[in-house]
Amino acid sequence: MMTRIWESALTEIDKIVIEKGGYGQSRGLGKKPILIIIDAQHNYIGADAPIEDQLDEWPSGGGDVAWKGIRKIEQLKALADALEIPVLYTRNVQKKTIQFDSFSTKAKRDQTKYLDGNPASDIVECLKPTDRDIVVDKSYASAFFGTPFISYLVKLKVDTLIIVGGSTSGCVRATAVDAVTHNFNVVIVEDAVFDRIELSHKAALLDLWMKYCDVVPSTDIESYMRSVVKESEEVK
Repeated sequence: MMTRIWESALTEIDKIVIEKGGYGQSRGLGKKPILIIIDAQHNYIGADAPIEDQLDEWPSGGGDVAWKGIRKIEQLKALADALEIPVLYTRNVQKKTIQFDSFSTKAKRDQTKYLDGNPASDIVECLKPTDRDIVVDKSYASAFFGTPFISYLVKLKVDTLIIVGGSTSGCVRATAVDAVTHNFNVVIVEDAVFDRIELSHKAALLDLWMKYCDVVPSTDIESYMRSVVKESEEVK
């Protein structure tokens, strides 16, 4: 059985609770997926360097850990494009004023970087959206809150959200929980999400896996994406 990233943080009692409680069962995935890339912006990715070495410039950046996830996302995005699976990006930005930024009161940082129009709020160049992709701007953690996100999902008739990006414990988790609440199938790609704090990353993935959605490696998602497209073509 594959070792999960959170296992080293579990106590023996934790393991008993999970086993006896029957947690972590797969919900399963559907036939019409969409790739959701959460907040792959300079502000939240930062420089490709150890996180502690890039914090002066990018206080919200994930550093080299985030870039490791970005490289996995690049592969998934290329495959989604090749298979004509829709792709939707979110950007966490503030419009004109920072007063509605729910994180600003919890973090001391240069707030002007988080305003729409500042290059720091742009999506990193290697993942730049194409004309085929959808970009949804949001001001809060969940992509569902105060945005047309769900309208796009309904219009595209998707039943499964493949979620990647960051941060695992913040916008990824909030979007995943809301998606499950709206009765979508949801899968988190374990090696294509990232966080600034390792403990937060592990705890969020554990919580999502236990109670809300599937958490799988990118190799499994690549196989899934190919299989649903093949099945769809066979039906035609």
